[in-house]
Amino acid sequence: MINLTRAALEKLRDHLRERGQRPSIVLSGSRTSADLVEAMQIVEEWGAVCEAMYLVMAADRRVVNAEREVLRGALAVLSNDRVRTIHMEAMLDAAARKVAAEGADKRLEKVMGVLQEDPPRAELTAVLAAAVAAADNLIVPEEQMLLDRLFKGLGIDAKRAEELMHGLTTDLGR
Repeated sequence: MINLTRAALEKLRDHLRERGQRPSIVLSGSRTSADLVEAMQIVEEWGAVCEAMYLVMAADRRVVNAEREVLRGALAVLSNDRVRTIHMEAMLDAAARKVAAEGADKRLEKVMGVLQEDPPRAELTAVLAAAVAAADNLIVPEEQMLLDRLFKGLGIDAKRAEELMHGLTTDLGR
């Protein structure tokens, strides 16, 4: 079982949640082809990351605003504010549809397959998924089981998870 320290998770969660509460720019009016191309690029770049976090959010069969805010903050930080709320919502909707059609286990396998191609992104995604799970101050057994599968499937052992969490929370303190 991956056991990330509560203090480290809370620090990361709080930072991402604060970032996720900031208002996003929403596209309005008719969309240009440039907007659509940008949206497609964002989905290509961030879709697997978003879906992994969605899978953790939905593991307990409920998605709360705190989890969405942490996810939004994580995507904002990672993308240097390129991923806006409209993009995140579209990716979450797509993830929910895929889970409904294929099942969470199959989707987790597919997401891990994509993330395994980029080990640094995979590590970051796993830690951020843990922060999303901790967003509502409680990691329930279903979320913990999914996190354990995610970390194991991405080849991240407990020692490496602790190193990653320490590195992230140290960076947040700067």
